[in-house]
Amino acid sequence: MVKLKKQFAALLAQPLNGELSIQEIETLVEIPRHPSQGDIAFPCFALSKIRKQAPQTIAAKLASDLRSSLFEKIEAQGPYVNGFFNREELSKQALVNILNEGNSYGSATVGNGESITIDLSSPNIAKPFSMGHLRSTVIGNAIGNIAEKCGYQPIRINHIGDWGTQFGKLIAAYKHWGDEQTVISNPIKELLSLYVRFHKEAETQPELENEARRWFKKLEEKDEEATALWKWFREESLKEFSKIYSLLDIEFDTFHGEAFYNDKMEKTVELLVERGLLTESDGAEVVRLDEHDLPPCLIKKSDGATLYATRDLTAALYRQNMYHFTKSLYIVGHEQSLHFQQIFLVLQKLGCPWAKEMVHVPFGFILKDGKKMSTRKGKIVLLEEVIQEAITLAKQNIEARNPELSDKEEVAKQIGVGAVIFHDLKNERLNNIEFSLEDMLKFEGETGLYVQYTHARACSILRKAKNVNGLEKGLNDDYSWQLIKTLMSFPEVIQKSFNRYEPSQIAKYLMDVAQEFNMFYSHVKVLQDDNRLESRVSLIKAVTIVLKEGLRLLGIKAPQQM
Repeated sequence: MVKLKKQFAALLAQPLNGELSIQEIETLVEIPRHPSQGDIAFPCFALSKIRKQAPQTIAAKLASDLRSSLFEKIEAQGPYVNGFFNREELSKQALVNILNEGNSYGSATVGNGESITIDLSSPNIAKPFSMGHLRSTVIGNAIGNIAEKCGYQPIRINHIGDWGTQFGKLIAAYKHWGDEQTVISNPIKELLSLYVRFHKEAETQPELENEARRWFKKLEEKDEEATALWKWFREESLKEFSKIYSLLDIEFDTFHGEAFYNDKMEKTVELLVERGLLTESDGAEVVRLDEHDLPPCLIKKSDGATLYATRDLTAALYRQNMYHFTKSLYIVGHEQSLHFQQIFLVLQKLGCPWAKEMVHVPFGFILKDGKKMSTRKGKIVLLEEVIQEAITLAKQNIEARNPELSDKEEVAKQIGVGAVIFHDLKNERLNNIEFSLEDMLKFEGETGLYVQYTHARACSILRKAKNVNGLEKGLNDDYSWQLIKTLMSFPEVIQKSFNRYEPSQIAKYLMDVAQEFNMFYSHVKVLQDDNRLESRVSLIKAVTIVLKEGLRLLGIKAPQQM
């Protein structure tokens, strides 16, 4: 539709004689909500101010002046100039285009092969992978897929939380109440139990907090016992995480976590000193950001311990040196907005021009009973359990509907995982999502299953029409035309989704395609043997291409049979 908007704007520009630029006209062009108002429209309110005439008068004059083979008719409706496209010709062009491009349909070259680093997922070691980590993981992965579709080279970075004072707490807890064999038999569950117990005991024994700080200091000083425990906790956690990522079918380019930057932070501190940016505040070392009305960015605590800011500054410098990124995205909850604002400003003060292309992509929480899930209080829902339950329900659904289906296990996995991912990505990322296993696993309504089932239904029609090929004519009935117009907007939706870092744009679009297809299928006899059979089959092929590719961008598989 972008191309058609441009063509309509160019057509309008001729009689307007420079009163509005083509860019201004293009911005004003609209897509009407109702088919009776045409396929494309131009409101004349802006011209009314320029000409000092009623917009209805201007619309009537413009409509009479416009002629183009692109349109069946152009007419004035009140203050609007409404264009009705030549369905026969445009539908044929659109279908040929989609079929020729195949899975490449919707691709763009705006990225010019440049690198985008994407910091996503980043769970903390020694803690289970909870539903709370799902959002960063699936939003970040989808943005990576969409960026690649737009011509960028995404570099997915899993900045594992493998350092910090929480490990002092965990080591202290293990030394007090831990048992080696219990941890070996069920590492993540036991480590979580120890972490939760530490916080509970510390409420009545505040000296535990000091003990935890001492253990973390030992860890920073490479104490043998502290380091061995930390490595053990880390290895066990990564084994557990790999199971989740395998289920979600998500891969990373690097797992460099916080600890990776331990031997690199001193250079960052030296750089800040060289530039005269580091000042002392109550014994701590900070970079002041008074000119931005922001609190200072803490670089070192009064006891010399480093902070998240020190690591994130070091990581950004390392990534630019390693990947020469054009953009750098951080898929992290909105509660970290101030932190990233400070990091980006400190890098700008350091004289890094690329810092202006660093973006915090925030998202809302997954809530349980209206509250944020908290690991330290033990209030979490394990992601692996949710995915496995979704897969089990999908198996039951297959057994009830299609027990003869081959490859049932794989299809059930694709459905179950798709249900979990789609339930997240159909929501705008800044919105909070109330966790509900029941809603997530519904097999009707706005769900991943509905889109997957629509794709499978379309594939089934194609199997029945296997000997039908060619595309001689376009399609001009209302249901075909509405579906084709929706398919034509796929490239625009992808671009908008990338520009806003908003995968929900694609999820909502796929729902529209699925609904339009099912409306078409219920009103049109697709396999009727007449002179437009090939065209209708071509339309079905185009639908499968767009649904499969759209789901892929979200990180979801599209089964051909269900």
